[in-house]
Amino acid sequence: MKNRLNKSGAFVLLMTIAALLTGCSDQFLKDIQNYNAFSSAIYNDLTGATDRVNDLYYDMLPSSTASIAWNMPSAGMADSYSQSTEEYGGLSQFVNPTVVLTTNNVPDYFYYENKSVSPYGYIRECNLVLSGLRSSTLPASEKNPLLGQAHFFRAWQYYLLTKMYGGVPLVTYAQNPILGSTGGLSLVIPRATTTQCVNFICAELDSAASQLPANWTTTASTNYGRVTAGTALALKGRLLLLFASPLFNRSDDQSRWQAAYNANLAAIDTLQAGGFGLAYANNPGKNGSNWAKIFSDYTGPEQVFVTLYNVVENSPGTNYNKNNEWELHIRPTNAGGGGGMSPTSQMIDLFPMSDGMKPSTNTSISSLLPASSIAYNSTDFFANRDPRFYRTFAFPGERWAFSGDPTSLSTLTYPYVGSNYQLWSYCWYANLAQLASPLYTGFAADGLGTSNKSVFIRKRTDDYDVNTSPDYTYDIALGSGDEFELSGAPFMEMRYTEVLLNLAESACGINHLAEAVGYLQQIRARVGYTAANNYGLDPNLSSSRQELFAAILYERQIELAYEGKRFDDVRRWMLFDGGAGQASLKSSWALTGFNGNTCTYLGVPPLNGTNRTGIEVAVAASYEPGTQETVANHADDPIYQYRPTAALNLMSDTINPAISGTSMYNLCNFYNYYLTRKSTSVDIVNSTVYPITFLPQYYFIGLRYSAQEMNVTLKQTIGWADFENGGANGTYDPLAQ
Repeated sequence: MKNRLNKSGAFVLLMTIAALLTGCSDQFLKDIQNYNAFSSAIYNDLTGATDRVNDLYYDMLPSSTASIAWNMPSAGMADSYSQSTEEYGGLSQFVNPTVVLTTNNVPDYFYYENKSVSPYGYIRECNLVLSGLRSSTLPASEKNPLLGQAHFFRAWQYYLLTKMYGGVPLVTYAQNPILGSTGGLSLVIPRATTTQCVNFICAELDSAASQLPANWTTTASTNYGRVTAGTALALKGRLLLLFASPLFNRSDDQSRWQAAYNANLAAIDTLQAGGFGLAYANNPGKNGSNWAKIFSDYTGPEQVFVTLYNVVENSPGTNYNKNNEWELHIRPTNAGGGGGMSPTSQMIDLFPMSDGMKPSTNTSISSLLPASSIAYNSTDFFANRDPRFYRTFAFPGERWAFSGDPTSLSTLTYPYVGSNYQLWSYCWYANLAQLASPLYTGFAADGLGTSNKSVFIRKRTDDYDVNTSPDYTYDIALGSGDEFELSGAPFMEMRYTEVLLNLAESACGINHLAEAVGYLQQIRARVGYTAANNYGLDPNLSSSRQELFAAILYERQIELAYEGKRFDDVRRWMLFDGGAGQASLKSSWALTGFNGNTCTYLGVPPLNGTNRTGIEVAVAASYEPGTQETVANHADDPIYQYRPTAALNLMSDTINPAISGTSMYNLCNFYNYYLTRKSTSVDIVNSTVYPITFLPQYYFIGLRYSAQEMNVTLKQTIGWADFENGGANGTYDPLAQ
C-alpha cells in the first residue's frame, strides 16, 4: 500500500549530480550571499530536487529513542517530559520542587546557538527548498509532491515551537545574513501571536495536503515512508485539538472544538481513502497479540507519520546505517539488552481490568468512570487485565521470547535460548530491614542482580511470539548489552489510532457524544472487546460530556502509553493543578470554562502534590533473607525451586486465574505463596522524597535569555523575567488574539 523510504542511506546525494554543486570562485563577495550548498540548477533535475527534499527527512524525522529536544518530540523514553507524568518516576526539572526554572536554566527549545542545526536553521532549509522548487523548471506533476513535503516539514518545525511557546517569529523566506541597507533590521522578526502561528501552520498543512498523494502506491519501491496528504491533515488536526484544549481555550470556546473536529474528520477521511486504518481491526489475536504486532509491522495501515530504520552496522565506510535502538533499551541484560526501563506503580494500577473498567482500588483515575466488578489484587496485579496490559509491561513469570541465542556468552550468568526466554526478575534481600524500606531495591534472580527493574516496559517490543521474522538482527558479536542494536523496526510518531482519538475528543468537544463513543468502541474492539459489554465502556457515556472527556483521556493513557504523548495531554488539559494558578499570572488567564478547574471537571486529582512509586516483586518475608547470587546453580535464590514449570504464555492461555490448571492459575499461586509486591521511592532528591511540583508559569515555558540577546524585539512570556527589560515580568501573552 505504501512505499519504503530509508531515513539514512537514501538521503545521501548521488555522485551523478556533483556537477550541480556550487564551487568556489574569485567572486567571493557575490558568492558569499549564497549560504546554501547547492546552486538553483539542482532543482531543475528531479533526482537532485528529490535529494534536497530527502535532506529534510534526514534532518527532521523524529527518532524512536529521542528525549524531548528542540528538534524532537518525546518518544516514550524516560525524558524530562515523561518523568513529569505517571509513566516514569524521577523528578524532572519541570516537577522538581528543589529547582526553580528561570531564564538562565530553562530548557532551550527555541534558540539553540548553531547556524544550521537549530529550529530556525531547519526552517531556513525548508525555505531554501521551497524557494528552489518554486523557481524550478520541473513539470507540476513532479514539482508539486516535492513542494508538499517541504511545506509539511516547515509546518512540523513550527508546530514543535508553537506547541511549547505559543507564538514565535514566523520566518517564511531564507534570510540573507549580509546586513545591507536595513542595518540588519530585516533579520529581526518579533513574535507572532499564537493564533497567527496556528493559522500559518494550518495553511502550510493545507498546501501540503493539496500537493501530496493519499498514498504512494504508484512508486512502491522507493517512497514508502514519505508523508502523505493524510499525514499533513492529521498534524493539522492534532494542532487544532491542542488549540481547542483548556491550555489555549480557557473559556471552552465551541468554535475551537468545531475547527478541531472538522480538521480531524478530514484527516480520517483522507487517511481511509489512502488505505490507512486500524490494523487488525477484525482480528485482535490472543490477549492483544495483533495489537502488539503493529509496532513491528512495515506493511500495516497504522503508520501515518513514520520513521524507518535499517539493520546496517556502523562501521568504517558506511554512512547510511540507522538502527532503531528501542528494543535494545527495553530488553533485560540477561537477554543481551541494555537493561530495560521501569514503569511506575501508578501505571500498573491504572490499566483496565479484563472487562474494560478501571480497577476499583485506583483513586488516581477519574471518579467519573465506573469501576470494575472484577476484584483487583495488587499482588496479582497481572491477572484479569486489559489485553494491552500484557503488551505494555513484562513481569516475573512471563515469556518474552526473542530470536537469538546468547548461551555462549560468558558475560551472562543464566542465559536462555531466545525462543525459551522467561523473565524471572523477582528480587530478594540480605536482611528484612532493607525489604521493608522503600529506599532499597533488591537483588534480582537469573543473573539480573543489581541491574534489575523487576517489572519492565514491554511496549513496542518486537516479540518473537508475535513476529517470527523480527526486524532486528540479534548479534552477539556486538558485545554484551548491544545484541539488539541492529533493529530496523519502524517508529510511528503518529498512528491512525491517535488520529481517531483526536477525532473522538473533538467530537466530544462539540457535543457529538454518541459519535465520539463510537470511535472509542472501534479502538477497543480492535483489542478484543465486544458489544456484549459495550466494549468495556460505561453505557451512559453518551449522556455526559465531562465523563466522556475523562474516558477519552483515560483511553489515551492506555492506548498511547510510552509513545511520548502523555505529557502533551497532561499539559494541554492542565492536569498538574487544574489551572488553579493561572489567575496569579494574569487575571484573564483564569479558566472560565470547564467549571473553572480541569481536574475537578474531569474528576481526577491534580498531579501536583503526589508521588510516583516504583513497583518491585520481592520474595516474601517468610522466605527472606537471602544472599547475593555468587554461583551458577541458583543456590542463593530462596525460591528458585518453587517456580512454576512453564512461564505464562500470553499467546494461547487464559488471563483468568480462577481457571485451575492454566499457567495464569499457577503463576498466581506462586505469587501468593512466595512473593510480595513492594513499592519503592522514585521521586527522590538527595535521599529525600519530594512531591510533584509543577509551577503555573511552566505551562508556557519562557525564552532562555540568550534568545532575547540575539533578537531584541522578542518579548518575554508572562511569568518569566524579561532580559531586555531589567528582569521585569514578561509581557508576551500566548493567549492574546
